[in-house]
Amino acid sequence: MHHFYKSEAPETVAIVRQFYQAKAVLNERLVALGGLFGGTVAPMRDITSHFAGGVKLSASHDLDAHWRRPDEHGFRSLRQKAVPPKGVTKEQRAAIRAEHERLRELWKEHCPARLDAHEYWDRLNVNTGNLLLSGGIKFEHQGIAYFCLGFGIDSDRHQANVAAGQPTAGWIAGAVEILPSEYEAARLAKNGGAA
Repeated sequence: MHHFYKSEAPETVAIVRQFYQAKAVLNERLVALGGLFGGTVAPMRDITSHFAGGVKLSASHDLDAHWRRPDEHGFRSLRQKAVPPKGVTKEQRAAIRAEHERLRELWKEHCPARLDAHEYWDRLNVNTGNLLLSGGIKFEHQGIAYFCLGFGIDSDRHQANVAAGQPTAGWIAGAVEILPSEYEAARLAKNGGAA
């Protein structure tokens, strides 16, 4: 069951905006990283963060010394160590290893740090344990922050738990429960009417 909320509290809206601003910066840096390696970098995410994935490169075996074979989407990950092909000379192996070290240093220097999504949920006072178990989505549209959570939050119970020093599911400042239709209308408007 999903629970839908909105908040017009300036601090709540600011946190949601800051998350999406940080995500936009991450995406810009992924584009720049891809430019350095001659392909598109896959924007990846797991349950707690957003990060750089592999690079969309040719499936040519010529790249195998430095890159793993492409995944089902054509993205390749940089190997930890170079794998020179069999039958090359000692000098060629040394050149391949030197090039691989250059590629790894370039990746380390330009790969953006992971964007920790839970940092922003923590700032919103949402218990990330509940979030991991039940899920949650946030976005901002026209100065209002919207939330879809897989768990309900109760402001009265939250205040009682805080006063008693007990664990709480958290409470987003200014949040009020809304109908799913209001959330969906805002989501569609945010996405330009796309379903």
